Amino acid sequence: MQPSAASRELTEYYARVQNDLLVRGLLRTDGGGPDTIFTDTMLVRNFEQIALAEEYERGAGLKPSSGAASAVKKWTKPIRMVTEFGAGVPRDQITEDHGRVTRYAARLSRVTGHPIEMVTSGANFHVLFMSEDDKDTIAPRILQIVPDVNPSALQVFDNLPRSIHCLVVAFSDTPNGYDYGQAIAVVRSEHPDLLRRSCIHEEIAQGLGLGNDDPRARPSIFNDDDEFALLTEHDEMLLKILYDPRLKPGMTRAQARPVVIERASALVP
Repeated sequence: MQPSAASRELTEYYARVQNDLLVRGLLRTDGGGPDTIFTDTMLVRNFEQIALAEEYERGAGLKPSSGAASAVKKWTKPIRMVTEFGAGVPRDQITEDHGRVTRYAARLSRVTGHPIEMVTSGANFHVLFMSEDDKDTIAPRILQIVPDVNPSALQVFDNLPRSIHCLVVAFSDTPNGYDYGQAIAVVRSEHPDLLRRSCIHEEIAQGLGLGNDDPRARPSIFNDDDEFALLTEHDEMLLKILYDPRLKPGMTRAQARPVVIERASALVP
């Protein structure tokens, strides 16, 4: 399947975006260094802003959140992950990106201590790689996965602006709940290599419950400045805190804080 002119144009556009970021010293893959030292107090602050706040209003599509405090959001059931590829995705990317997701899922399982496995059926975390030429198939696929999906969430997938490089939406098993039961990530196949890897790292980690970004978080992928492309040691610490079994879905910031402080103190030398 040959890509359309629109898909080719997006490929060229995202190549320029990646090149511009690299020229500016962004999309780092070193995980940080002497210039990004952080303390346990900073880790607590970053956790509260990233895990206990919302980037977008719940049930309101891409409407930015007011920044009000949220609650602990996480999986309690095992995560069964699958990759899916649209008909417009280049064949050489399929094996490569499936392998990346598989390795990353294993890493996240080790970090969190939570069961995460790749499956061929019965998935509850779907990672969709789609081209511009596949966009008409995304919303119908979402409806198959989550038949009672909120219309606002569905609309987001139906018309992604090119400024949204990739996206994840996680759904609770209970109305307005905080215990995740399904998640769907969409990654544009037009992205060049490093941007695709970056999308895989950020969206899957966000789908585990680190749903917000914060400009002070460093070294971190949970920061809209794109300084870091791949999950850092700092971000692994956030996940370790989130998946401490003492933190339960729905816990408020005040309820979670003693555990967060204790874990951060133990994690940061």
